[in-house]
Amino acid sequence: MSTCMNVGSDATHPIASAPAACGVATDRSVHHPLDRSARVFVAGKGGLVGSAVWRCLTREGFTDLVGPGSAELDLRERGAVLDWFAAMRPDVVVLAAARVGGIKANATRPAEFLSDNLRIQVNVLDAALKHGVERLLFLGSSCIYPKFAEQPIREEAVLTGPLEPTNDAYAIAKLAGILQVQAVRRQYGLPWISAMPTNLYGPGDNFHPEHSHVLPSLIRRFHEAKESGARQVVNWGSGTPCREFLHVDDLARACLHLLELYDADSPVNVGTGTDLSIRELAELVADVVGYRGSIEWDPTKPNGTPRKLLDVSRLTALGWTPRVALREGIARTYTWYVESRESGTLRH
Repeated sequence: MSTCMNVGSDATHPIASAPAACGVATDRSVHHPLDRSARVFVAGKGGLVGSAVWRCLTREGFTDLVGPGSAELDLRERGAVLDWFAAMRPDVVVLAAARVGGIKANATRPAEFLSDNLRIQVNVLDAALKHGVERLLFLGSSCIYPKFAEQPIREEAVLTGPLEPTNDAYAIAKLAGILQVQAVRRQYGLPWISAMPTNLYGPGDNFHPEHSHVLPSLIRRFHEAKESGARQVVNWGSGTPCREFLHVDDLARACLHLLELYDADSPVNVGTGTDLSIRELAELVADVVGYRGSIEWDPTKPNGTPRKLLDVSRLTALGWTPRVALREGIARTYTWYVESRESGTLRH
Protein backbone atom coordinates (compact mmCIF):
# COMPACT_ATOMS: atom_id res chain seq x y z
CA MET A 1 0.00 0.00 0.00
CA SER A 2 1.23 3.48 -0.84
CA THR A 3 2.45 5.66 2.02
CA CYS A 4 1.35 8.88 0.29
CA MET A 5 -0.73 11.27 2.43
CA ASN A 6 -2.77 14.41 1.66
CA VAL A 7 -1.36 17.86 2.41
CA GLY A 8 -2.21 21.42 1.47
CA SER A 9 -4.78 24.21 1.30
CA ASP A 10 -7.97 25.00 -0.63
CA ALA A 11 -7.78 28.22 -2.61
CA THR A 12 -8.10 29.63 -6.11
CA HIS A 13 -6.29 32.23 -8.18
CA PRO A 14 -7.27 34.27 -11.25
CA ILE A 15 -4.65 32.65 -13.51
CA ALA A 16 -6.67 29.42 -13.42
CA SER A 17 -10.08 31.05 -13.80
CA ALA A 18 -9.47 34.11 -15.92
CA PRO A 19 -12.33 35.18 -18.23
CA ALA A 20 -12.40 33.49 -21.60
CA ALA A 21 -11.76 35.26 -24.87
CA CYS A 22 -14.82 36.72 -26.56
CA GLY A 23 -16.86 33.94 -28.10
CA VAL A 24 -14.71 31.14 -26.65
CA ALA A 25 -16.10 28.55 -24.23
CA THR A 26 -14.84 28.76 -20.65
CA ASP A 27 -14.79 25.08 -19.73
CA ARG A 28 -16.44 22.64 -22.08
CA SER A 29 -15.61 20.05 -24.68
CA VAL A 30 -15.75 20.87 -28.39
CA HIS A 31 -15.55 18.90 -31.59
CA HIS A 32 -12.61 20.35 -33.48
CA PRO A 33 -11.08 17.56 -35.61
CA LEU A 34 -7.75 18.52 -37.08
CA ASP A 35 -7.20 18.25 -40.81
CA ARG A 36 -4.70 15.41 -41.27
CA SER A 37 -3.10 17.39 -44.10
CA ALA A 38 -2.57 20.50 -41.94
CA ARG A 39 1.00 21.54 -41.31
CA VAL A 40 1.82 20.77 -37.68
CA PHE A 41 4.91 22.21 -36.03
CA VAL A 42 6.12 19.98 -33.19
CA ALA A 43 8.51 22.26 -31.31
CA GLY A 44 10.99 20.05 -29.47
CA LYS A 45 10.59 17.08 -31.78
CA GLY A 46 13.95 15.64 -30.69
CA GLY A 47 13.03 15.47 -27.00
CA LEU A 48 11.10 12.98 -24.89
CA VAL A 49 7.70 14.64 -25.38
CA GLY A 50 8.17 15.99 -28.89
CA SER A 51 9.28 12.66 -30.29
CA ALA A 52 6.27 10.94 -28.72
CA VAL A 53 3.89 13.56 -30.15
CA TRP A 54 5.52 13.06 -33.56
CA ARG A 55 5.01 9.28 -33.35
CA CYS A 56 1.39 9.72 -32.32
CA LEU A 57 0.55 12.18 -35.08
CA THR A 58 2.27 9.97 -37.65
CA ARG A 59 0.19 6.98 -36.52
CA GLU A 60 -2.95 9.10 -36.72
CA GLY A 61 -2.33 9.94 -40.38
CA PHE A 62 -0.90 13.47 -40.27
CA THR A 63 1.07 14.00 -43.48
CA ASP A 64 2.76 17.39 -43.04
CA LEU A 65 4.73 17.38 -39.79
CA VAL A 66 7.63 19.78 -39.30
CA GLY A 67 10.09 19.72 -36.43
CA PRO A 68 13.52 21.24 -37.05
CA GLY A 69 16.23 20.26 -34.56
CA SER A 70 18.05 22.80 -32.41
CA ALA A 71 21.01 22.83 -34.80
CA GLU A 72 18.65 23.91 -37.58
CA LEU A 73 16.50 26.30 -35.53
CA ASP A 74 17.49 27.64 -32.11
CA LEU A 75 14.15 28.59 -30.55
CA ARG A 76 15.95 30.98 -28.19
CA GLU A 77 16.88 33.20 -31.17
CA ARG A 78 13.91 35.48 -31.81
CA GLY A 79 14.80 36.56 -35.34
CA ALA A 80 15.39 32.99 -36.47
CA VAL A 81 12.05 31.86 -35.07
CA LEU A 82 10.12 34.69 -36.72
CA ASP A 83 11.81 34.01 -40.06
CA TRP A 84 11.10 30.29 -39.79
CA PHE A 85 7.38 30.87 -39.13
CA ALA A 86 7.19 33.30 -42.04
CA ALA A 87 8.68 30.70 -44.37
CA MET A 88 6.92 27.55 -43.07
CA ARG A 89 3.49 28.90 -42.05
CA PRO A 90 2.37 26.09 -39.71
CA ASP A 91 -1.36 25.66 -39.12
CA VAL A 92 -1.01 23.94 -35.73
CA VAL A 93 1.70 24.22 -33.08
CA VAL A 94 2.52 21.83 -30.25
CA LEU A 95 5.00 23.65 -28.01
CA ALA A 96 6.91 20.81 -26.34
CA ALA A 97 10.36 22.40 -26.50
CA ALA A 98 11.99 23.25 -23.17
CA ARG A 99 15.16 23.05 -21.13
CA VAL A 100 14.39 20.31 -18.63
CA GLY A 101 16.18 18.39 -15.89
CA GLY A 102 15.91 16.78 -12.47
CA ILE A 103 16.29 18.28 -8.99
CA LYS A 104 20.06 18.80 -9.22
CA ALA A 105 19.97 20.44 -12.65
CA ASN A 106 17.13 22.78 -11.65
CA ALA A 107 18.71 23.69 -8.33
CA THR A 108 22.21 24.37 -9.67
CA ARG A 109 21.30 26.16 -12.94
CA PRO A 110 18.13 28.17 -12.23
CA ALA A 111 19.21 31.15 -14.34
CA GLU A 112 19.50 28.99 -17.46
CA PHE A 113 16.22 27.23 -16.79
CA LEU A 114 14.41 30.54 -16.42
CA SER A 115 16.06 32.42 -19.29
CA ASP A 116 16.07 29.63 -21.88
CA ASN A 117 12.48 28.59 -21.27
CA LEU A 118 11.14 32.13 -21.26
CA ARG A 119 12.88 32.88 -24.55
CA ILE A 120 11.70 29.66 -26.19
CA GLN A 121 8.10 30.27 -25.15
CA VAL A 122 7.88 33.98 -25.95
CA ASN A 123 9.52 33.54 -29.35
CA VAL A 124 7.31 30.67 -30.46
CA LEU A 125 4.08 32.11 -29.08
CA ASP A 126 4.74 35.56 -30.52
CA ALA A 127 5.61 34.10 -33.93
CA ALA A 128 2.52 31.89 -33.87
CA LEU A 129 0.34 34.90 -33.08
CA LYS A 130 1.96 37.08 -35.74
CA HIS A 131 1.35 34.45 -38.41
CA GLY A 132 -2.17 33.55 -37.33
CA VAL A 133 -1.72 30.01 -36.04
CA GLU A 134 -5.27 28.94 -35.24
CA ARG A 135 -4.64 26.00 -32.95
CA LEU A 136 -1.80 25.82 -30.41
CA LEU A 137 -1.08 23.59 -27.42
CA PHE A 138 1.41 24.78 -24.81
CA LEU A 139 2.86 22.07 -22.59
CA GLY A 140 3.71 23.15 -19.10
CA SER A 141 4.60 21.00 -16.10
CA SER A 142 3.03 19.90 -12.83
CA CYS A 143 5.87 21.71 -11.01
CA ILE A 144 3.88 24.94 -11.50
CA TYR A 145 1.75 23.99 -8.51
CA PRO A 146 2.51 25.06 -4.92
CA LYS A 147 4.76 22.80 -2.89
CA PHE A 148 1.99 22.08 -0.38
CA ALA A 149 -1.02 22.11 -2.69
CA GLU A 150 -4.04 20.08 -1.63
CA GLN A 151 -3.92 16.57 -3.10
CA PRO A 152 -4.92 15.59 -5.69
CA ILE A 153 -4.02 18.92 -7.27
CA ARG A 154 -6.77 20.68 -9.19
CA GLU A 155 -6.01 23.17 -11.94
CA GLU A 156 -7.35 25.98 -9.71
CA ALA A 157 -4.41 25.52 -7.31
CA VAL A 158 -2.08 27.55 -9.53
CA LEU A 159 -0.41 30.43 -7.63
CA THR A 160 -2.13 29.66 -4.33
CA GLY A 161 1.11 29.07 -2.40
CA PRO A 162 4.92 29.03 -2.56
CA LEU A 163 6.66 26.87 -5.13
CA GLU A 164 9.16 24.08 -4.49
CA PRO A 165 12.49 25.99 -4.24
CA THR A 166 14.50 23.37 -6.13
CA ASN A 167 12.61 24.03 -9.38
CA ASP A 168 11.02 27.46 -8.89
CA ALA A 169 12.83 29.06 -11.86
CA TYR A 170 11.53 26.42 -14.27
CA ALA A 171 8.06 26.66 -12.75
CA ILE A 172 7.95 30.46 -13.12
CA ALA A 173 8.82 30.15 -16.80
CA LYS A 174 6.02 27.64 -17.33
CA LEU A 175 3.57 29.85 -15.43
CA ALA A 176 4.48 32.69 -17.78
CA GLY A 177 3.67 30.44 -20.74
CA ILE A 178 0.25 29.59 -19.36
CA LEU A 179 -0.56 33.25 -18.81
CA GLN A 180 0.62 34.20 -22.31
CA VAL A 181 -1.71 31.58 -23.82
CA GLN A 182 -4.58 32.94 -21.71
CA ALA A 183 -3.71 36.51 -22.71
CA VAL A 184 -3.83 35.60 -26.41
CA ARG A 185 -7.22 33.99 -25.90
CA ARG A 186 -8.59 37.09 -24.15
CA GLN A 187 -7.12 39.66 -26.50
CA TYR A 188 -7.32 37.90 -29.87
CA GLY A 189 -9.94 35.17 -29.41
CA LEU A 190 -7.70 32.38 -30.65
CA PRO A 191 -8.52 28.90 -29.28
CA TRP A 192 -5.08 28.21 -27.82
CA ILE A 193 -4.84 25.83 -24.86
CA SER A 194 -2.39 24.63 -22.20
CA ALA A 195 -1.80 21.22 -20.64
CA MET A 196 0.09 20.34 -17.45
CA PRO A 197 1.65 16.85 -17.63
CA THR A 198 2.70 14.96 -14.53
CA ASN A 199 6.12 13.25 -14.28
CA LEU A 200 6.88 11.67 -17.65
CA TYR A 201 9.04 8.78 -18.75
CA GLY A 202 9.55 6.55 -21.77
CA PRO A 203 11.71 6.09 -24.87
CA GLY A 204 13.76 9.16 -25.69
CA ASP A 205 14.26 10.14 -22.06
CA ASN A 206 17.47 11.68 -20.72
CA PHE A 207 19.60 9.24 -18.71
CA HIS A 208 22.38 11.65 -17.77
CA PRO A 209 23.90 10.74 -14.37
CA GLU A 210 23.34 14.26 -12.99
CA HIS A 211 20.67 15.96 -15.11
CA SER A 212 18.01 13.26 -15.53
CA HIS A 213 14.67 12.93 -13.74
CA VAL A 214 14.07 10.36 -11.03
CA LEU A 215 12.75 7.41 -13.07
CA PRO A 216 15.41 7.31 -15.79
CA SER A 217 18.01 7.99 -13.11
CA LEU A 218 16.85 4.92 -11.18
CA ILE A 219 16.89 2.78 -14.33
CA ARG A 220 20.46 3.79 -15.14
CA ARG A 221 21.65 3.44 -11.55
CA PHE A 222 20.20 -0.04 -11.00
CA HIS A 223 21.33 -1.29 -14.40
CA GLU A 224 24.90 -0.15 -13.79
CA ALA A 225 24.82 -1.67 -10.30
CA LYS A 226 23.62 -4.97 -11.74
CA GLU A 227 26.38 -4.94 -14.33
CA SER A 228 29.09 -4.11 -11.81
CA GLY A 229 27.81 -6.44 -9.11
CA ALA A 230 27.43 -3.59 -6.59
CA ARG A 231 26.02 -4.68 -3.26
CA GLN A 232 24.05 -1.51 -2.68
CA VAL A 233 22.59 1.49 -4.48
CA VAL A 234 22.24 4.78 -2.60
CA ASN A 235 19.45 7.10 -3.77
CA TRP A 236 18.83 10.77 -2.98
CA GLY A 237 16.49 11.76 -0.15
CA SER A 238 14.40 9.63 2.19
CA GLY A 239 12.31 7.85 -0.42
CA THR A 240 9.08 9.09 1.20
CA PRO A 241 7.91 11.73 -1.34
CA CYS A 242 5.13 10.53 -3.61
CA ARG A 243 4.97 10.96 -7.35
CA GLU A 244 2.68 10.15 -10.25
CA PHE A 245 4.18 8.81 -13.49
CA LEU A 246 2.76 8.90 -17.00
CA HIS A 247 4.20 7.14 -20.04
CA VAL A 248 5.04 9.70 -22.69
CA ASP A 249 3.02 7.88 -25.36
CA ASP A 250 -0.07 8.36 -23.19
CA LEU A 251 0.73 12.07 -22.98
CA ALA A 252 1.03 12.25 -26.76
CA ARG A 253 -2.43 10.74 -27.16
CA ALA A 254 -3.74 13.26 -24.64
CA CYS A 255 -2.24 16.12 -26.65
CA LEU A 256 -4.15 15.17 -29.79
CA HIS A 257 -7.27 14.50 -27.73
CA LEU A 258 -7.14 18.00 -26.25
CA LEU A 259 -6.42 19.69 -29.56
CA GLU A 260 -9.55 18.13 -31.01
CA LEU A 261 -11.89 18.15 -28.00
CA TYR A 262 -10.94 20.99 -25.65
CA ASP A 263 -11.26 24.76 -25.91
CA ALA A 264 -11.08 26.62 -22.61
CA ASP A 265 -9.03 29.15 -20.71
CA SER A 266 -7.89 26.86 -17.91
CA PRO A 267 -4.90 24.54 -18.30
CA VAL A 268 -5.67 20.83 -18.16
CA ASN A 269 -3.87 18.30 -15.97
CA VAL A 270 -2.59 15.19 -17.72
CA GLY A 271 -1.76 12.20 -15.54
CA THR A 272 -2.91 8.83 -14.28
CA GLY A 273 -4.61 9.89 -11.06
CA THR A 274 -2.51 7.45 -9.00
CA ASP A 275 0.88 7.74 -7.31
CA LEU A 276 3.46 5.87 -5.26
CA SER A 277 6.38 6.74 -3.02
CA ILE A 278 9.87 7.11 -4.49
CA ARG A 279 10.89 4.19 -2.29
CA GLU A 280 8.19 2.02 -3.87
CA LEU A 281 9.24 3.24 -7.30
CA ALA A 282 12.87 2.31 -6.62
CA GLU A 283 11.86 -1.19 -5.55
CA LEU A 284 9.74 -1.58 -8.70
CA VAL A 285 12.54 -0.38 -11.00
CA ALA A 286 15.08 -2.63 -9.27
CA ASP A 287 12.77 -5.61 -9.77
CA VAL A 288 12.22 -4.84 -13.46
CA VAL A 289 15.95 -4.34 -14.04
CA GLY A 290 16.83 -7.47 -12.07
CA TYR A 291 18.98 -5.81 -9.42
CA ARG A 292 19.04 -7.89 -6.23
CA GLY A 293 21.31 -5.81 -3.98
CA SER A 294 20.44 -3.45 -1.13
CA ILE A 295 18.58 -0.17 -1.75
CA GLU A 296 19.73 2.63 0.57
CA TRP A 297 18.76 6.31 1.00
CA ASP A 298 20.72 9.50 1.68
CA PRO A 299 18.43 11.82 3.72
CA THR A 300 20.97 14.66 3.50
CA LYS A 301 19.94 15.13 -0.14
CA PRO A 302 16.78 17.09 -1.04
CA ASN A 303 13.43 15.34 -1.33
CA GLY A 304 11.61 17.96 -3.37
CA THR A 305 7.84 18.40 -3.04
CA PRO A 306 6.34 15.92 -0.52
CA ARG A 307 3.58 14.81 -2.86
CA LYS A 308 2.47 15.72 -6.37
CA LEU A 309 -0.65 13.92 -7.56
CA LEU A 310 -2.85 15.56 -10.18
CA ASP A 311 -6.61 15.69 -10.30
CA VAL A 312 -7.27 14.52 -13.85
CA SER A 313 -11.08 14.67 -13.76
CA ARG A 314 -11.20 17.49 -16.32
CA LEU A 315 -9.36 15.35 -18.87
CA THR A 316 -11.14 12.08 -18.13
CA ALA A 317 -14.48 13.89 -18.51
CA LEU A 318 -13.42 14.41 -22.14
CA GLY A 319 -13.17 10.64 -22.60
CA TRP A 320 -9.41 10.15 -22.25
CA THR A 321 -7.76 7.50 -20.07
CA PRO A 322 -4.14 6.29 -19.85
CA ARG A 323 -3.31 2.93 -21.39
CA VAL A 324 0.22 2.09 -20.26
CA ALA A 325 0.48 0.58 -16.76
CA LEU A 326 3.53 1.69 -14.77
CA ARG A 327 5.29 -1.68 -14.58
CA GLU A 328 4.73 -2.30 -18.28
CA GLY A 329 5.95 1.21 -19.12
CA ILE A 330 9.10 0.83 -17.01
CA ALA A 331 9.85 -2.53 -18.63
CA ARG A 332 9.46 -1.04 -22.11
CA THR A 333 11.60 1.95 -21.18
CA TYR A 334 14.29 -0.29 -19.71
CA THR A 335 14.40 -2.38 -22.89
CA TRP A 336 14.74 0.81 -24.93
CA TYR A 337 17.49 2.06 -22.60
CA VAL A 338 19.56 -1.13 -22.92
CA GLU A 339 19.18 -1.25 -26.70
CA SER A 340 20.03 2.45 -27.09
CA ARG A 341 23.02 2.13 -24.80
CA GLU A 342 24.37 -0.82 -26.76
CA SER A 343 23.84 0.94 -30.08
CA GLY A 344 25.46 4.18 -28.88
CA THR A 345 22.33 6.27 -29.50
CA LEU A 346 21.41 6.89 -25.85
CA ARG A 347 20.51 10.49 -25.06
CA HIS A 348 22.72 12.10 -22.37
